[in-house]
Amino acid sequence: MTRLLAISAVAFGLWLLPYSGDAQDISGEARVIDGMTLEVQGQHLRLFGIDAPDLKQTCRWPNKVIPCGQVSKTAMMDLVAQTRVVCAALDQKRAGVRLARCRAGGFDIGANMVHTGWALAYKPESTGYVETENKAKKARRGLWKGEFTRPWEWRKKR
Repeated sequence: MTRLLAISAVAFGLWLLPYSGDAQDISGEARVIDGMTLEVQGQHLRLFGIDAPDLKQTCRWPNKVIPCGQVSKTAMMDLVAQTRVVCAALDQKRAGVRLARCRAGGFDIGANMVHTGWALAYKPESTGYVETENKAKKARRGLWKGEFTRPWEWRKKR
């Protein structure tokens, strides 16, 4: 009987604690803010492990300058258009915005952004996309077609 009371007391105590799980699912239609940030169910979510050009950032391609921040945003829009996005929101923030791992159509959005070359692996946060970035660089996809300043360096200068 004492054992049963002890187990019940522990279970009740755990039930009273606030939930502080590692991730919380948020899903629905997404509005694209930029190449690494979505709004889902009214919450701004920054994709974990990637960084993308700022909306005002430009890049040099052979014989021209392109608005790579705007192109990165458009690439993100293509990935989430007319599909339900499912995000595992983390208990971490970057620049005041909650981090999340998000999927669209069953595919990792961050991985797709890095694969197409419109975002970079953000190594201070995760090394999960480094191999994908190396392949995009080798294939000269997206940003890798020309010259660019890494987004975190570009922001630091502003």
